[in-house]
Amino acid sequence: MNLDFAERVGRVEPSATIAISNLSAELEADGVDVVDLSVGEPDFPTPGNIVQAGKEAMDAGHTGYAPSNGIPELKEAIVDKLDADGLDHTTDEIIVTPGGKQALYEVFQTLIDGADGPRPSGSGTESRSGDEVVLLDPAWVSYEAMTKLAGGSISRVDTSGHGFQLKPVLDDLAETVSDETELLVVNSPNNPTGAVYSDAALEGVRDLAVEHDVAVISDEIYKEVVYDVSPTSLGSLDGMGDRTITLNGFSKAYSMTGWRLGYFAAPEDLVGQAGKLHSHSVTCATHFVQHAGVEALRNTDDAVVEMRDAFHERRDMLVDLFADHGKDVAVPDGAFYMMLPVPEDCEALRASETGDEPVDQSWCEGAIEDAHVATVPGSAFGTPGFARLSYAASAERLREGVERLADEGYL
Repeated sequence: MNLDFAERVGRVEPSATIAISNLSAELEADGVDVVDLSVGEPDFPTPGNIVQAGKEAMDAGHTGYAPSNGIPELKEAIVDKLDADGLDHTTDEIIVTPGGKQALYEVFQTLIDGADGPRPSGSGTESRSGDEVVLLDPAWVSYEAMTKLAGGSISRVDTSGHGFQLKPVLDDLAETVSDETELLVVNSPNNPTGAVYSDAALEGVRDLAVEHDVAVISDEIYKEVVYDVSPTSLGSLDGMGDRTITLNGFSKAYSMTGWRLGYFAAPEDLVGQAGKLHSHSVTCATHFVQHAGVEALRNTDDAVVEMRDAFHERRDMLVDLFADHGKDVAVPDGAFYMMLPVPEDCEALRASETGDEPVDQSWCEGAIEDAHVATVPGSAFGTPGFARLSYAASAERLREGVERLADEGYL
C-alpha cells in the first residue's frame, strides 16, 4: 500500500539530539565505548522518596485515569511552587502533561494557525499566512518543529555573537517582533547554551510583548539548575501575567526523565482551549506519576541541591579542561550544557561528501566516529559553528571525553 503522508509531517526532521543518541546507542550495542555527551538526561537516579511515593500510589490503586488536567494535589503543589517564583495562578490555570514537551506542543497547537487557517474579520473570516513565532537562537530543536507542525512561520534572533546573552540583542529583537507576531519563545536557563537572561533582558522582552500584544512562552524547565544566579520568572514582571505561558516539568531538576511529567500555567481561557487538545490526545498524565510529582515538589529540595552542586563542579571542571587545550567557552549560568566553538581548521575535520554540510555537523560526525564522543551540532539549534556538550555525565567520563577529542585532533 502506498501511504499518502500529511504535508505537515514532511515539514520537520527527526530530532537531532535523539538521532545522535540513537547513533551512540548503536555503536555501544556493537561493543564501542562511547562517551555520550549528547543527551540532556541527568546521570543521577530519581530520588528515593519520589520513587517510593510512586510505588505507594500504585499500591493505593492510583493506576486508572486521572482528572484530565491533573490531580488536585499536584495542581495545588504547582500553584505553591509558582507562587514562590512570583507567579499568581490558580489550579484552574494549570494543565499537567505527560512531559514538558507535550505541554509545549499543546500550547503551540492552541495558539498557532497555519497558512490556510481562518482568521476572524469584520465580515466573517479571511485567509491568512502562517502565524509568526519568534525564536532566540540558539533555540531548542523542538521549538522549530512544533512551529512547523502547527503551520506557523519562524523569525529568528541570534545571540551567539554576544556570549548567548539576550540583552545585547534587544535592538535586533525589537526589529523582529511586530504587531504580526503571535508568539515569542523565551527559554532561560537556556538549552543549548546554559545562558540565564538578566532582568534587564526580560524587561526588554516585556516591553516588546506589551507594545505589540504578543503572547510569550517562558520555558523554565531548567529553573532549578542554576549556579550563583537567581533567575526571574518572566510572568512575574508587571504586564506579563496575562500574556505569559509558564512551562516547567520534572525531568531535569528531579531526574525524572522517564516518568514523563510536566505542566504549564496560563490564562484560564487558554487552558480551556488547550484542554480540548489535551483531553482528545493524551487524556491525562499517568495517575501514579502525578502523586510522585507531589512528593518531588513538596519534599525533595535537598536532593535537587545535591544534583545542582554536582553539575556546578562539572561545569567548572569542563571549562578548565577546555582552557588547558586553548579553547575558550561561554561559561553557562544554568542547565547542564555548554557550547564548544568548532574550529574550521581542525586537523581531523572531515569534509562532507557533498561539500555543503555545516562544519559543525561534520565535526560532530567525526567526533563520534573517530573519538567515540557524542555531541550535537549547533546547526541543529540554529547556530552553526558550535557543538553542544551535556555535562550531565560523571566527572570521569567528561575528562575522558575531552582527552579523546584532543587525542583525535578535534580541539
